[in-house]
Amino acid sequence: MRETYHRKLAALLGILAQMAAEAGAAMRQATYALTDADLWAAEETISRYDHVSSLAREAEEQAFNLLVLQAPVAGELRTVVSALQIVSDLDRMAVLATHIATAARRRHPNPVVPHELVGHFRQMGDIAVHLADATRDVLETCDPGRARQLDADDDAMDELYGSLFAVLMNPGWPHGVQAAVDITLLSRYYERFADHAVAIGARVVFLATGDLVSEADFHAS
Repeated sequence: MRETYHRKLAALLGILAQMAAEAGAAMRQATYALTDADLWAAEETISRYDHVSSLAREAEEQAFNLLVLQAPVAGELRTVVSALQIVSDLDRMAVLATHIATAARRRHPNPVVPHELVGHFRQMGDIAVHLADATRDVLETCDPGRARQLDADDDAMDELYGSLFAVLMNPGWPHGVQAAVDITLLSRYYERFADHAVAIGARVVFLATGDLVSEADFHAS
């Protein structure tokens, strides 16, 4: 009986890993749409969210079934409860990628990002995709050490996010208010994408060890 239950738990975590892979692919495509003003990439990013949403519903249904029908014990209960929280984080990561793609589509054929900041956003995109890929690996292995590493991997995103404000606050900013608003929102989407990956890392630590850590504690660890 418990062996069957554990197989179902593993299948649930497999769906979450698939969601993480989809979120990473969406962010890769959204970043290309943004930095290269590519309408096709923007449309593809937006349309692929339906698949992520379908995976989220499947994961939630499986998790609730495990909770209601299978009477999980302590360690199993941690896994199911953490999985429900992780579904929400992964869904938000995919939504943030669609926000970036939507911005690229709205401004097309004009670029959203000024030429001098394109490299900056490509770097943010690379970090976001790396975090999504690392999140997938963490969900596949449930390794608490690797889960904690997500927080350190996020530091580069925080630095890029912070450095943008120095550019935007420069009195010589030549691109006007609307461009500044766009850049602020877009950089926030990348930063939040990374934060959700870090939150998943904290949840996997709890899932694997029973140690409940807040995001603040996780950042300090």
